[in-house]
Amino acid sequence: MKIGYARVSTTGQSYEIQEEKLKEAGCEKVLAEKLSGKSTDNRKALQTLIEFVREGDTVMVTKLDRLARSVSDAVKIVEALEVKGVDFVVLDNASIDTRTPQGKMVFHILAAVGEMERSLINERTAEGREKAMAEGVKFGRKEALSEAQVQQLREEAKTFTGSKTELGKKYGISRATVYRLLPELA
Repeated sequence: MKIGYARVSTTGQSYEIQEEKLKEAGCEKVLAEKLSGKSTDNRKALQTLIEFVREGDTVMVTKLDRLARSVSDAVKIVEALEVKGVDFVVLDNASIDTRTPQGKMVFHILAAVGEMERSLINERTAEGREKAMAEGVKFGRKEALSEAQVQQLREEAKTFTGSKTELGKKYGISRATVYRLLPELA
């Protein structure tokens, strides 16, 4: 039996194209999920796939990075399949077919290249973030109130007769934010 595995990293992406290619390749069953490939943790469809397959089955993916983004994870997954007598094939790279010695070699080489690519992306992202921070770019959510508004809130809170929820609504913030900005009230 041919079983497909499709994965995308974010909810904004779709794995429909992967599913179509896998079905066209003869997959009778396709398991799919929307999770990052940097780790195999919490990838329920992948775990289900590994438990489901039987000797003589073939697991297929459209691209190697859909299976895993690190060499160690990819190798562990393929070894788990091999222990069960299951072959592994990457559709978009016909030379990755663990039924052949050459396919096994190509699998290991491309898994290593994929991991290196991910490391380079992480390095470039970190460098860009550091540069932006050095130039004064602020990351994260924008503050709900300016410093002047916080001062105004503090002054008003001293004489405000309503509830903290009402005070928060007046400034467009939650009751919890009122208490966070005015710790003397807690």
